Order: sequence, then structure tokens, then C-alpha cells
Amino acid sequence: MLMHNIFGLLRRSGLRDWGICSFEQVRGSLLDCRAKSRIPENARSVLMTVFPYFTPCGVHNISRYAIPPDYHTAAGEYLDRACGLLREAFPEQEFVWFADNSPIPEVRAAALAGLGCVGLNGLLITPEYGSWVFLGEIVTSLDLPVSGDGIKPCIRCGKCRESCPGGAISADGIETDRCLSHISQKKRDLSPWECDLIRKGGSAWGCDICQEVCPMNRAAAETYLPEFRTGLFPIIRPGQSESLENRAFHWRGPKVIERNLHLLNNDS
Repeated sequence: MLMHNIFGLLRRSGLRDWGICSFEQVRGSLLDCRAKSRIPENARSVLMTVFPYFTPCGVHNISRYAIPPDYHTAAGEYLDRACGLLREAFPEQEFVWFADNSPIPEVRAAALAGLGCVGLNGLLITPEYGSWVFLGEIVTSLDLPVSGDGIKPCIRCGKCRESCPGGAISADGIETDRCLSHISQKKRDLSPWECDLIRKGGSAWGCDICQEVCPMNRAAAETYLPEFRTGLFPIIRPGQSESLENRAFHWRGPKVIERNLHLLNNDS
């Protein structure tokens, strides 16, 4: 009955997909960030959720996650609404939400909560939406039953590893310095190899290649969230990035994406 009530409240917040892992399952792998101090002192459970964002958009020159308006705003509104409903129902308990800037190792927690498996590329792959999801969570003092039964790997076909333009993916994990998505977000001057990688990848921000080739993404459902179905901006042209303040790449400032656009539009 308790879980029925909780998941009912969470669905009222507007989100469909939730799972639970215990806080003890992730305590030893918490990430050091400023938000870590917000974790409830008596944390017991982590309510994990996914925000699907896949929408067919045709030709695009930025990563799919940056095509809709910045997900941080939408995710925060959903999670804050969910926390409000939970606090009304359980006034003696604590509920604190996080999204992206989180001390919780989100992929690990979501996999432990039974929301999907973990790909060679380090991403969560869900049964319905594939890897086209953002993650968010609510850490609570409520002691709730875990909904997953351990971390499961993907099918290990190796297509993401074979297709990665920088050779960043291996059985040992991700070599960040060879990841095109990471390189495209660097502020400093890029090496000739990094410049060539951006040209080869064809993206002015981020990289979707490992997700595009993943067979577990072939039947990925479109998002049901209205925030990610409207206001799409798939093509960024020189001079436009500074005006797009509500996009996921805006935090980096316009110079980085303008540099990448210059590389894509110039052969030398």
C-alpha cells in the first residue's frame, strides 16, 4: 500500500517512470560536488526517474539532448512538484531532489533501481526510451524497498565502440580525453587532432554517434513530455548561439560552440 501511494503521488507530478535504490547502495560512490551538502543526514532511499527526450528532428548539427529547451528547467519543475506532493503526504520525512548537478552517481543508481541496463558507453539504456533519457532523483529519509535486482550490462554488441570517432569506448570504460562530446565542450584551444575530430563528427556540440548506432535504441519511443516536443532548434548557425539562452549548451558561453561551428564550416 505504501508503494502504491508513493508511485501514485509521483505519477501526479507528471512523470511515469520511477524506480528505487537504497542510499546505502550508492553511499560509497557519491560524487564530490557542492550539492552533496544537501543530502538528508538520515538518507535511506533514492527515488530515480527518467525524462525521455527523443523526438524525430531530421538533420541536426548539435547533440539531440541540446535540441529542445534546456532540460534542467523542466526536470527541476517536475522533481520539485513531486517533492511537494511527497512532503504533504509524509510531513515528517525529508525529500531533496537533484538533476545533473548531483552527488548521486545517476546511471548507477538508475540501473540499481531497475530502470535499465548500462551500455559500454556508460549510458543508461531503458527498455522503452533507449538511452535518450535525462536522469533525476529524490533522496529521502523514507526507508523504501528496492525495485531493481542489480546492475545489468547491455547486449555488448560492440557497435558503439566500433563507431566512436575518437576511440574513447573500451571494455574498461570511457577515455574522456578521446570523447568527442567532451572535446566539443572544452574552453581551451584544441589540438589539431581534436579539431579534426570535430570536423569528422559533424557536431558543433556533443556527439550522438554511439547512441545512433546502438541496436537497443532502434525502437526507442518518442518523449511524452511536452517540454521536449516543442521549441526544437536542431540547426545552430554562426552568430545564433548567444541568443539561445535556454539551451543546454548556453552555460559554456557562445565562444565554444562558435569555435566548433567555424571548424565545421571551414576545411582548414
